[in-house]
Amino acid sequence: MASFTTSDGLALHFTDEGQGLPVLCLAGLTRDGRDFDFVAPHLSDIRLIRLDARGRGRSARADPSTYTPAIEARDALELIDHLGLDRVALLGTSRGGIVAMVLAATAHDRLLGVALNDVGPEVDPRGLDAILTYIGRNPAHKTHSDLLMVWPDIIRGFANVPESRFRAEIARLFDEAPEGLRITYDPRLRDAVLSAAAQPSPDLWPLFDALAGLPLAVIRGANSDILAPQTLAEMRRRRPDMIVAEVPDRGHIPYLDEAESLAALRQWMKRL
Repeated sequence: MASFTTSDGLALHFTDEGQGLPVLCLAGLTRDGRDFDFVAPHLSDIRLIRLDARGRGRSARADPSTYTPAIEARDALELIDHLGLDRVALLGTSRGGIVAMVLAATAHDRLLGVALNDVGPEVDPRGLDAILTYIGRNPAHKTHSDLLMVWPDIIRGFANVPESRFRAEIARLFDEAPEGLRITYDPRLRDAVLSAAAQPSPDLWPLFDALAGLPLAVIRGANSDILAPQTLAEMRRRRPDMIVAEVPDRGHIPYLDEAESLAALRQWMKRL
């Protein structure tokens, strides 16, 4: 475990494990580097770098106005510089994938390739509406075990998932405290998301098109409410060479250790 200081004076936590091809993992909106715990054992032949974005996990909290993909992309680039790396591959989950597309548009020459986990240049409104119902709020449940009893009903689109996996996921998303479960990120992230949602949706297709020339993979949960089938179809039209995997029995987001996910990631890494 380590940390570095950003250009605006924030201490961000990261892990840097293994040797070989450097792959920087960027987690989802309310998640952190532990989100890649499930896939990490299957990627032992690479240098796996995982960043906790500002305000998430073990990274310092900041002014919520800085919780934006553009500033988070700057943070990721500063981490790459801090590690003395010329180029890295990016594995971006959800929000992390949007950050990866920003980097493709602003620092294309620093990237070896990009893999997107259940995200594209358009966000399905169904998923965004669902996010707004819970972001920044602690659950009413007192313990992980309490939440586990209703977790299959809370998350949508998942089937054939063992209870042990649900329990492990909950432990990464919420801390147990005497007063009950607590989210592992700055509650003021809600302010940033609500502010962004109140603005007209930006056109992210130019960011996707900026991935041109980079090996690209996209993994989609077959039941995702974030990456719609029609969005994926347009992504494939624009990038017919793109590696695509759709994971059955998964909503938003696949865990990345499914057979379909691993096959796509391994094919992608061979192209880097």
